[in-house]
Amino acid sequence: MIELIRTNDLVLIGFAESLLTGAEIPVLVADNHISVMEGMIGAFPRRLLVPEDHARQARRILTDAGLAHELRDPREPGRP
Repeated sequence: MIELIRTNDLVLIGFAESLLTGAEIPVLVADNHISVMEGMIGAFPRRLLVPEDHARQARRILTDAGLAHELRDPREPGRP
């Protein structure tokens, strides 16, 4: 799985997930259930992941939707 977005913004995650699901790209929102432990304060970012073979198409869709600035650099997995 490739991490495309890491954010505390639940609206952004929901929007991106909806775009990719609509394009029939499998999506996993990791760390989604951490909110139970944190009390919904938004302290822990959620991560949007897609299978490696769908990453290029997913990046193109998110870029076309104006979310290019939210995408993580694929060359630097630990950096935004």
